[in-house]
Amino acid sequence: MSATDHRILLIARDSAEAEIVRAACAETSEPAFAVECVGRLAAGLERLKRGRVDAVVLALFLPDSEGLSTFERVSETAPGVPVLIVCSAGDESIATAAMERGAQDYLLTTRLDAASLRHALGSMIRRSSVTDALVTSRERVDMMLNSIEEGVLGIDAARRVTYLNAAAEQMTGLALGKAAGRRLAELFQLVDGATRAPNPLEVAVEHSGAVAFKSHGVLTHQDGHEIAIEASAAPIRDRQGRVTGAVVVFRDASAAQALSSKLSHSAHHDALTGLPNRTLLNDRLDRALASAHRHRRHGRSLAVLFVDVDHFKHVNDSLGHQIGDQLLRSVSQRLCTGVRSSDTVSRLGGDEFVVVLTEMKHADNIGGIATKILAILAEPHSASGHELQVTASIGISVYPDDGADAEMLLRHADLAMYQAKENGRNSYQFFRPDMSARAVERQAIERELRGALDRQEFVLHYQPEIDLESGSTIGAEALIRWQHPTRGLLLPAQFVPIAEDSGFIVPISQWTLREACRQARAWQDAGLPPVPMAVNVSPIWFRSPGFLESIRGTLDLSGLEARYLELELTESILMASGVSALSVLRGVKAMGVQLTLDDFGTGYSSLNHLNEFPLDVLKVDRSLVHGITGTPRGAPIVLAAIRMGNSLSMRVIAEGIESAEQLAFLRDQRCGEGQGFYFSLPLAAEQFATRLHAQS
Repeated sequence: MSATDHRILLIARDSAEAEIVRAACAETSEPAFAVECVGRLAAGLERLKRGRVDAVVLALFLPDSEGLSTFERVSETAPGVPVLIVCSAGDESIATAAMERGAQDYLLTTRLDAASLRHALGSMIRRSSVTDALVTSRERVDMMLNSIEEGVLGIDAARRVTYLNAAAEQMTGLALGKAAGRRLAELFQLVDGATRAPNPLEVAVEHSGAVAFKSHGVLTHQDGHEIAIEASAAPIRDRQGRVTGAVVVFRDASAAQALSSKLSHSAHHDALTGLPNRTLLNDRLDRALASAHRHRRHGRSLAVLFVDVDHFKHVNDSLGHQIGDQLLRSVSQRLCTGVRSSDTVSRLGGDEFVVVLTEMKHADNIGGIATKILAILAEPHSASGHELQVTASIGISVYPDDGADAEMLLRHADLAMYQAKENGRNSYQFFRPDMSARAVERQAIERELRGALDRQEFVLHYQPEIDLESGSTIGAEALIRWQHPTRGLLLPAQFVPIAEDSGFIVPISQWTLREACRQARAWQDAGLPPVPMAVNVSPIWFRSPGFLESIRGTLDLSGLEARYLELELTESILMASGVSALSVLRGVKAMGVQLTLDDFGTGYSSLNHLNEFPLDVLKVDRSLVHGITGTPRGAPIVLAAIRMGNSLSMRVIAEGIESAEQLAFLRDQRCGEGQGFYFSLPLAAEQFATRLHAQS
């Protein structure tokens, strides 16, 4: 038997039938058949269980089985094998019933011949092969469709469901067994998420065209929840081009829409604070300006507030960017609570924020909101266990007086903010036209500062510190000046604030320290009496990395003994830096350097704080000294400051002495030291050396 022969199993007890079957199958014409014969049903079933049978020729009446049950048992044992019934004319009704249950065909024994048998066997084997191929193909298609993430739904021309793959069942909550035969509109509830327009996919059947539904599609699951989907439908046509149904392909678009929404939000909002960024600010400001223009006749206006956190760089430098970021988030939350929900709070970057106030009728209202913002920002902020107190400077521009477009209003608000900083910070300032000229001047100074050190344009003058009892010069305070090539000699107030804001103050401070120490040592080397040299410390320099190392390195380089150097710090430096300031001050004291509390009486320190810091000298601010003769309560305040310093065993120096009356009062109150124009203006190095030489 060839491996390509069709295997035929004959189950019959009549030897005559067996011979006819054998003879028919033995003929050499194609297809070739190999016949196995058994005379009992039990033997036939055992053979079928072993497999590899292509067809069965079955007699219904056997020694161990009779009638229709004979076929049923064969069909149960080998459901995929085609069966040809052989029966007598009197049993034709039983054969017909067998065909209704799955038999392929039947032949009457009276008409059983080789030709009809070969034809019947060949036809049913071919049909079985085609059916197997179709089943295999359908199973393969089902397997592929059930393995994809997209839902696939089939409908007929009457829009009744004919197919659902696994993804479609999951997204709709329907099983194919329950959905088959039901109408599409009943089961597939799809609407436009924006317009709630009904299911557009039936158009594929109605108009015989493909339909895509790519955005805002909302599918209602059987349990009632909604799913964002993207879907498309295409018609199915027969050979004559008639629409017989449609296939719908859809997928869950929730994740894609969420990602799109997230990306859109990220493109228009600040990552740190979640506030609108510059892009969204410009859009909202343009819209607000258009609205304000339409309502100008009703007296409604718009204001732009440029908010900058004062000395924010100090927080980053001393406590790190993580604490700085927490502070910025706290500031952003405070700003949002200080305005209406209809207003816009935006972060431009760094410590710069912009607030857009709409529907404003009076400038007083704008000022009131700015005052409120300053108050809520000044309240302590908590950041990783640190309690931070900051202030802000606010510049304000108003439409249409200060600008007709967003760019102009923002620029003028920015200029006004810088004016608020120059006015002492923690304040707001409305824009004035003269600020533009001042801004140009400021920018020019900032630009020229960049190369001033390299061009050696800075010089130091020295303010004598006087023993009030003897009148002797007992110390010097180094004061920086900028010998500008065209502007002349500039005082610190004209360039130091700009240097602080632009970041140049650290190298300038380091140069000041080096030059002051060098000069103090040079006077000593010239044989002049050694006097302490006082150097003012910028808050930014104090908080910068390497501050202690720069002090130590400068002393080593200059050869000046540490006891002849005094560092002057303001109360605000010490109070704002807290524990970190105490650590730095202890490091300075360990070197032997003296520490002075400058401008005492103008800050907000407490006796407890003063007692904690390792200070040597207390300088009474010039504004208090001027009050000795200027106000009724001035003298008692200075007296309290002197006694406070004495009680803490600190040297007390009075600044800004300008009259004999002030000097007399200070002597009477046992203030040991002082400085001011009454004794001397700040002197160049040569002039100061002459003064020291005169009293040696």
